Amino acid sequence: MSEQPDAAAAVDRVAGLLRARGDRMTGPRRAVITALAARRTHLTADQVVSAVAEQDASVHRASVYRTLETLSALGVVQHVHVGHGTTTYHLAGDHPHLHAQCSACGAVLDLPGSLLDSVSARLLAEHGFELDPSHVALSGLCADCRGRR
Repeated sequence: MSEQPDAAAAVDRVAGLLRARGDRMTGPRRAVITALAARRTHLTADQVVSAVAEQDASVHRASVYRTLETLSALGVVQHVHVGHGTTTYHLAGDHPHLHAQCSACGAVLDLPGSLLDSVSARLLAEHGFELDPSHVALSGLCADCRGRR
């Protein structure tokens, strides 16, 4: 199965990042990156496993999980906790961003990374607490679900 152009570009970009860090592009890494780039959404680990299996059935489930963990640690993949502890994954872009999840329909929205800057600054100044909102999703209702109320 040939890679989509966006997926191939993502694999090339990540391969460059890995080489710069003294690491290499393995088959499972290529498969996971391709799956995430092709879907352009927030996928659970099981959804990544299924997407990888569609393109390369020889990549074992455990390899996908280890690869997601490794690529998250390297900053190539971002993991986000949504809902009741479910973790989703997506390729980390050049611009960090935050997430919001609709508590009615489950949609996950990407938000500007600077959205909570004033809250972060206030928490640090008033409480000495350094906020890292990059791994959790804010909860609320999306515009569509609010319109149905």
